[in-house]
Amino acid sequence: MNTPIVRPLAELRDKVRDWKCRGETIGVVPTMGALHEGHLSLVRAAKAACDRVIVTLFVNPRQFNNAEDFAKYPRTEHADAALLGPLGVDLLFVPDGNEVYPPEHATVISVSGVTGPLEGAHRPGHFDGVATVVTLLFNMTQADRAFFGEKDWQQLQLVRRLALDLKLPIEIVPCPCVRAPDGLALSSRNQRLTPEGRSRAAALPRTLFDAARRIEAGEPAAGTLTAARAELEAAGIGPVEYLELRDGETLQAPQRGRPARLLVAAWLDGVRLIDNVAVVLP
Repeated sequence: MNTPIVRPLAELRDKVRDWKCRGETIGVVPTMGALHEGHLSLVRAAKAACDRVIVTLFVNPRQFNNAEDFAKYPRTEHADAALLGPLGVDLLFVPDGNEVYPPEHATVISVSGVTGPLEGAHRPGHFDGVATVVTLLFNMTQADRAFFGEKDWQQLQLVRRLALDLKLPIEIVPCPCVRAPDGLALSSRNQRLTPEGRSRAAALPRTLFDAARRIEAGEPAAGTLTAARAELEAAGIGPVEYLELRDGETLQAPQRGRPARLLVAAWLDGVRLIDNVAVVLP
């Protein structure tokens, strides 16, 4: 049986009010649809931790820098509802765009610091769109916990900072990145790769993990990253927008004794792929 789809905010709030009155905890998994095993892993984590689970589906126009990318983003609402049914999701919230952003909507949430480098430098305004829609979805669902994947590492740090700074009564729960057997991080955008491109894409995580191992073994980061970038381009992956070692929390320059993260964004078949991996600095 498919998960029930709820569209009006008033109907969602009626459901949430009933659950809250019964003292039930609510988990939310925010998505843009085109669900895959990565999303489903978040749902399972939410089911294990909460009495009720809401999955939201909203392709947020305000986080796209490219109108063509927004238009091409996969939209598979009914297939998504079918995937969620066996997992026992209580409802799939699919709000109308005008309900999320009515014509008079004038508020933008902006988070500084963690949003500046990497994605922030290459996608101006993207994180303002993410921060705004996440805040709206938290307020709409009134969830106690929100589940986010570590694949979008910078986004995860943004959401953590947002909840902390705005004193939002919600726990942000990070969940491990889910990968295909060849190591590629699962993403809805992977559907747009050609068969040849999908085969070549395996070089991205392979190179990333290899660079992380070399840095952990004591090789100089600068030289390792230069070599890794060349390996990606030799594999037909490019242009490489960034391949950088950063502090895992602040996303500023890494410091010894603190968790670090190696992050990459690169193009393949006209599809922008991102990935990241933890690094323990020697």
